[in-house]
Amino acid sequence: MNHRRLLCLTVGWLAAATLTTARSQEATPYPRISREAFQARLPFFDYDRTLPLEGRIVQEWKSAGRWRQKFVFRSAQGFLVPGYIEFPRTNPPPCKLVLLLHGWSGSKEDWYQDDNYINGGLMRKALLDAGYATLALDAATHGERSHEIDYQAVNPFNDPKAPPRRDYFTFAEISIQTVKDYRRALDFVYDRGLVDTNGVGLLGYSMGGMDAFYLLAVEPRIKVAVACVPPLLSLGYGPTSPVDYTWGVGKTPLLMLMGRQDGLGVAAKVAAAYRQYILGPDTQLIWYDRGHRLGKVYIPDALAWLKNHFK
Repeated sequence: MNHRRLLCLTVGWLAAATLTTARSQEATPYPRISREAFQARLPFFDYDRTLPLEGRIVQEWKSAGRWRQKFVFRSAQGFLVPGYIEFPRTNPPPCKLVLLLHGWSGSKEDWYQDDNYINGGLMRKALLDAGYATLALDAATHGERSHEIDYQAVNPFNDPKAPPRRDYFTFAEISIQTVKDYRRALDFVYDRGLVDTNGVGLLGYSMGGMDAFYLLAVEPRIKVAVACVPPLLSLGYGPTSPVDYTWGVGKTPLLMLMGRQDGLGVAAKVAAAYRQYILGPDTQLIWYDRGHRLGKVYIPDALAWLKNHFK
């Protein structure tokens, strides 16, 4: 064998070995904390159930056979939390409820716009047409709750005249507050007899998909969940990186809807994490040839999952 052929074979073998090693590294799951460490974090999401909700309906609309109410209640931190609950024309209260959780820098209004980043209006109307009630809150510091951060946007423009203090709350604090808010929202609607109290469904997009993992870990009233494009490993979230809360999925039916070109994660690592931490008889992972914006394609899959598993 001449030297040139030997060199080509050697280079080819090294390239193949390097590619195999890279793929192997990519196919390893995101690391997660131990079960003991996970359980030690669960008290973050506890709240005092004796704190008065001070909940009330502040506005309502009836149109196209649907009935929507705007309500407010006190968060565990004392802030007023606004939300919408809407009932379908075909199924008067009490009916099954699906929680809708918006993404970072969004608001509850995202679920009332058809052609926005999450096609939220189309998703909401599909749920209503299927006979489900829907409930959407503004996450902590988002939407009408911007007063919590002195009316700054969560993605603040770097205005030199702006107050020197920024980041009033960490990502983890925003998530923890929001999870407590959804738990107290359930207390409110359950107490009023507005929904079926045998459990609720959940659909979250992006940050809302991340919140789905926290809620599954601490809220037994969640009976089925859909998490759309959640960044599983989020180092900036500190003690609330979602992969660490996959311990809490348990036997709750969970559908993950992901985009292969989503820049907020490595598809191979997401798939590996799903296989190692989440895969079970009542879970499913669906990939789309999309980025973080899935478009309308996710709506039929999300709806079918809820219909099939929300008994």
